[in-house]
Amino acid sequence: MDFLDVARNVRRNRIAKGFSQRKLAGSAGISELSVKNIESAKVEARIKTLQSIAKALGVKLNELFVPVKELQTVRFRSTKNMRKRENILARAARWLEDFNYLEGVLGRKSTFHLEDIRDLCSRNEPAEAARICREKLGLDSKEPIHDICGLLEKAGVKVLTLPLASDGFFGLSIGQEDGGPAIIVNDEDRITPERRIFSAAHELGHLMLHPEAFNVKETLEDKEQERQADCFAGYFLMPDAGFINEWDEASGLHWVDRVLKVKGIFRVSYKTVLKRLIDLGKTDESIWPKFYSAYRNRYKKKLMFKEEPDGFGDGNEPFRLAPFVFFEDRFNRLVREAVEKDKISLSRGAEMLGMPILEMRELIQSWETVA
Repeated sequence: MDFLDVARNVRRNRIAKGFSQRKLAGSAGISELSVKNIESAKVEARIKTLQSIAKALGVKLNELFVPVKELQTVRFRSTKNMRKRENILARAARWLEDFNYLEGVLGRKSTFHLEDIRDLCSRNEPAEAARICREKLGLDSKEPIHDICGLLEKAGVKVLTLPLASDGFFGLSIGQEDGGPAIIVNDEDRITPERRIFSAAHELGHLMLHPEAFNVKETLEDKEQERQADCFAGYFLMPDAGFINEWDEASGLHWVDRVLKVKGIFRVSYKTVLKRLIDLGKTDESIWPKFYSAYRNRYKKKLMFKEEPDGFGDGNEPFRLAPFVFFEDRFNRLVREAVEKDKISLSRGAEMLGMPILEMRELIQSWETVA
């Protein structure tokens, strides 16, 4: 037993649970001193004690023994202090380790296809950087992105979704030095698919514009960098030529419906559309109250404005996209191939996918239903 691994895992899970050392001790039926000694790696805890701790924390016993690589090149900011931060990073580290193992054992190593144009992407011109990236990925000047997860994965960016009940976290990105590049997006139910798509593009913006800012110790947001990444995301998802074409094509519609149609074509939020109209000089800031008033009159529903980042609450995104438009699948595909080729066991595949063995067997049966 590695004392240090156990110490880190107990502390990490305790903080994520929101427990003090005293509360964990009370829930586990042990002394507070025992918890302190275990977390400081001063003692070798008995299995019975660790079983009690695991039960109190709501985790499996083996999770307290798993070595966790400490990521370094991470850009992980949030609008609020997050007690789950260490857990998210630990989950990301294990997932990246599994992802790279699967790529290696299957001979499927990916290449980051945008690396050679990073020097061309200036943080001072994020819209131009977005254009350069789109061109490199084979997208034309008007083309909407129908599957951003698939596009990122083909570009050599690993994508993971995690459902986290936090209104301060939407996504993070990890550098190549830690097995990336990788992007993790919060897909908690309250976050709209539009916001998830935008978060993925936003994190790609950081990978391309701010490579020097990937430091796991930095937790505070840089407002200028966030603005640049937002701008990159907007133009990556909705290029000017495409936007103008679709906006003009919908000129006969009520202007609110026009906004909603363009929003649906490019899979962005209505705010992204309104912001572009302002940027192009087609309107000004007065468009915001006008849109809310016109939408309410037309659809008999009220939109509640929230400053970005938003995405919470049914009223914040009219006619939202279906959740399945944001599915990452390369990792699952690699797991399937590894299981079918006997590169990993059934139980190891279930562990990688974070599901019980029974659910894994049901998944395999579903694979066999349709070739």
